[in-house]
Amino acid sequence: MEWRERDGVRWLGCTLPGAEVAFSTRIGGRSAAPYDTLNLGVLTGDSEPDVRDNRARLSAALGLEAERIAIARQVHEADVLAHPAPQEPAPWATAGIDPPVADGHRTEVEGLALLVFVADCLPIAVSDGESVAMLHGGWRPLAAGIVDRGTAGMDGGLAAIGPGIGPCCFEVGPEVLEAFADLGPGIAEGRMLDLPEVASRLLQRAGIEVAERAELCTRCNPELFFSHRGQGPDTGRQGGLAWRTA
Repeated sequence: MEWRERDGVRWLGCTLPGAEVAFSTRIGGRSAAPYDTLNLGVLTGDSEPDVRDNRARLSAALGLEAERIAIARQVHEADVLAHPAPQEPAPWATAGIDPPVADGHRTEVEGLALLVFVADCLPIAVSDGESVAMLHGGWRPLAAGIVDRGTAGMDGGLAAIGPGIGPCCFEVGPEVLEAFADLGPGIAEGRMLDLPEVASRLLQRAGIEVAERAELCTRCNPELFFSHRGQGPDTGRQGGLAWRTA
């Protein structure tokens, strides 16, 4: 995983089999505080024209057609959308279009980018060279089985786990720890849950090798990332994107 930048937009990028992956930051947009600057989330208190401009900036920086970026309204569950074609009209690029409800995406279509919004949850990209998935890795979707749903039928595959809240900052209740107790020791220190390790073990259990982990805590790096735990509800959203290249 490496830092990349174009036209002031900065992101973390990596390559998976037949796919490219990008994890955006808060750098390179036009939104005002507390959404400064590259906020991608319309369902925040930010100005929608600013968010639309931010989305266009990110699309251009990544060399993607905005109409070929698929999104959903995330509800912290485990539904995964299959995309046999681009969304029409595309809610990412078109104001006033309500996206479908889901917390993950999957496609075999070349050049169709899949995006999840995050602000502490993990963006998880998976590819086996034929099929690409992008999953919203909050603790609730992970506990509900989004990894198994998002990777079902994949022939092996590699995963990249983007920035999210780290074990340094993710204090949880006993019900959350219990949800992952079957993963064995080492996923928590007291009440501090290691969400990237949880995701890694779930991926490995599904037959997916974790090739890349950002190892960057969103709460500890407010200059780079939005964080719901760090900033409260008045914060923006970064994105995790993956698209098939061949």
